[in-house]
Amino acid sequence: MPLVNYPGDVDRTIEAVTDPTALSKRAARRLIQRAFVLAGRDRNVRQHIREAHCRLLWVIEDWDLAWTVSLYRGKMEFDRRPTKRPDLTLTWPTAEEFFKQVAVGTRKDDAPEHSGEASHWKFGQPVYSSFCAAMREVLRDPVDENGVRLA
Repeated sequence: MPLVNYPGDVDRTIEAVTDPTALSKRAARRLIQRAFVLAGRDRNVRQHIREAHCRLLWVIEDWDLAWTVSLYRGKMEFDRRPTKRPDLTLTWPTAEEFFKQVAVGTRKDDAPEHSGEASHWKFGQPVYSSFCAAMREVLRDPVDENGVRLA
């Protein structure tokens, strides 16, 4: 659906995010949430997590940023609050390391530091790979489905 242009609107050019570590926490959270929405639409991910019932906690320590991804029978839910009892915790010490891993991390051997039940990583790995691909796309084109700039 194209956007409606009104008189007086300035044509805005949307640039890619060149330095994600310079983003505010709020902008980063919005980009991360959008990437999870896109990753949740991936049929391959939904197929891999159709037997899953777990909560994954994602943490960027230096920004004190944490969020929960709940997997339940092929559905993925994003929650901005950290869960109290995660089944698996993915941790990055710095935002720079997080964005660096997102830029290159899609292979199984490029896993972030994780703790908790190792059996849940078989569900977390496809989610992580799809999230990295979606996050790269969101950083390249930081708008939501309505054309509103996220960062």
